[in-house]
Parts: sequence; structure tokens; C-alpha cells
Amino acid sequence: MTALPWTLWSRQAAAVMRLELEKNFFSRRLWWLLAAVPVLLTAAHSYFAGPGSGSGRFPCTLGQDLQAYAVIFQMYYLRLGIFFGCVGIFANLFRGEMLEKTLHYYLLTPLRREILAVGKFAAGLVTAISFFAGGVALSYVLIHHSPAHWEHLWRGPGLSQLGWYTLIAALACAAYGAVFTFLGLVFKNPTIAAFVVMVWEGINPFLPAFFKKLSVIFFLKGMCPVEVPLAGPSALFGLVADPTPAWLAIPGLLLLAVAGMVFAALYVRKLEINYSE
Repeated sequence: MTALPWTLWSRQAAAVMRLELEKNFFSRRLWWLLAAVPVLLTAAHSYFAGPGSGSGRFPCTLGQDLQAYAVIFQMYYLRLGIFFGCVGIFANLFRGEMLEKTLHYYLLTPLRREILAVGKFAAGLVTAISFFAGGVALSYVLIHHSPAHWEHLWRGPGLSQLGWYTLIAALACAAYGAVFTFLGLVFKNPTIAAFVVMVWEGINPFLPAFFKKLSVIFFLKGMCPVEVPLAGPSALFGLVADPTPAWLAIPGLLLLAVAGMVFAALYVRKLEINYSE
């Protein structure tokens, strides 16, 4: 009995995904280090500054540490770690194989190119979420070492905050991943395009309300459970805009991820390989 097309396609996408996951997790490009840095820093901070730590020489309260974590999440994870990690993981899904002259092995197989794009994107997304959502969750747990922190986690709002931080990190991976998958296909040097996106995301606090909503960071920051007050130039020149409610921001970011993947799949359909360029 002949298998239905979608059954065959799902098996092929899963096969591509498995191959790509092996390459991503065992790649010499150690993108997981971007996620591991805050984990190491929060663990060291917990040891030296927690009231229940082994040292306790520089004690910090739970409230101070939770506010510090909010800064780490917004300033490092969203603006640096996840952003550059997604550039490295997703922009190289196709462009990296073009540079290594290995993409034609995929294109010579009896495999629809749209399925190839879906499998590669899914593998990149699993990789990015494993690294960065995992790092976000672990660093939150390690930020403070005291009975009050465990009380905050299990009987207070800590578990809810942990869930929001992890969800936001996963949405960031999906949204930025779709953007950089497409840019990696369209541009021979996606680094320049990524730099333009980084500048646009970076100047978001200074943009009028309408233009703020044309960036990913605006929707991600609006869902953060702990607010980070504006400081420095942002406090002087930043323009305040009402955050988008989570019930709108989450579907919006997911739609962006789907749209980026669809555009990438359509672009792959007409992709021609010329290694001499």
C-alpha cells in the first residue's frame, strides 16, 4: 500500500532533522558557550553572594538577585546571546553548506526542497531552544542560593517567572531563527544583514511607537515578568510605548517564525548551486 504523501514527507523531514541535529550538537562552532556564560556567572555569584552560600562574603538579597537576573536576561540573553547564537546556527543552515560545498548532496536526493528547509529549520530550532532556553532556566535557578529562593520558586511567583523567561527565550529562538534562515539563503554574506538587524533591534528604545513594533525585541521585552527600568541614554531619550499583551505577542512571534520558514522554503525551491561564485 502506497504511503500518503504527508507521511513520506514527515519521515523525510525527520530524517533531515536527525542528520542536522548531529551536526549542530557536535559542531566545532561551540554556540552553546553563549548560553553557558550566564550559567557559570550566576553559579559563581550564588556561591560568593548568597546568604546560604559557601562564602557569603558579598551578600545579596533575593530581590536584588532577581532584579539582576532580569537585567542579564534582557541585556545579555535577548540582545547578545540568543541573537548571535541564532545568527550562527540558522544563517549557516544553508549558507554554511554552500561554503563547504556539501549542499548538493541534499539536492541530489529524491527529496522535496521544501521538506529539506523544514527539516533543517526544525533541527536549528531544537538546537537553539536546547541551548538557550535551557541556559535561561538553569541560570535562573542558580541566581540565588538560599531557602528563600526555593520558597520563592515553589510557593511564590518564581515558577511562573521561570516559565515566562523560558518561553520568551524559546520564542526568541523561533523568531530570530526564521529571520536568519531566510537571510542566510538570500545573502551571500549574511553577516552584513545580521548587523543591520542588530542595529535596528538595538535602537528600538529610541524609536516611535509604530516603528518599535517592527522589531522582535519589542514583543519579547513586553512579556518579561520583571521590568528593567531604563538607564543611561535610554532613560534620557527613550520613547515609552505600551507593551503588546502576551496573547497577541505570542501568536505574532509564532506567525513571524512560520512566515520566515515559508519564505525560506519557497526560496529553496528555485535555489541553484554555483560553487564557483
